[in-house]
Amino acid sequence: MALAAMCQVAKQVQKVAQYGSGSDHELEKLLNCIVETSPNTPEDVYQGKHNLREGYRVLTAQLSAGADKDVEIVKYVGGLMQLERALSAKQNSLNELGRRIDDVKRRLDHFAITDDTVVAALADIYSSVLSPLGHRIQVYGKPELLKQQLTQNKIRALLLAGIRSAVLWRQMGGKRRHFFFAKRKILAIAKQYI
Repeated sequence: MALAAMCQVAKQVQKVAQYGSGSDHELEKLLNCIVETSPNTPEDVYQGKHNLREGYRVLTAQLSAGADKDVEIVKYVGGLMQLERALSAKQNSLNELGRRIDDVKRRLDHFAITDDTVVAALADIYSSVLSPLGHRIQVYGKPELLKQQLTQNKIRALLLAGIRSAVLWRQMGGKRRHFFFAKRKILAIAKQYI
């Protein structure tokens, strides 16, 4: 589930970078996982597996034999996993991340999670807490869109959601080697939710 979420984040980042916007509904589903910090089950983080249908489709395409692979998606997901490892090694950064997410949760009493001010706050968390860790994720898209502050904020907020999913992936026992040794099992699970 967390892997499908990372794929869905990567696809949304791609859409925002290339076309200027993704669906606000998709953005909302992904950003909500950031503020779900005390879930009872992994499904609670995403409000159900049905919210990750696009992520499961992308994951299936990436793991299946054939020409539907997207190198950009692989780079984004790999970058998220690498950044999560750097974050997990820095307790101070983890504490700061938690504190800043709690601040954003308080704003949600007054604003929707897709409101520009909330998206900007989430983007600022990414910029100030995660970017200094040194593992930058190179985003590809139209230069005129990537120069716009709103586009940058959406991309950074989405990447923060991707980090949340990478943390969950690791917490649930996920490792990079599973792409090689458990590929069939991951693919079979992903196909169930398309």
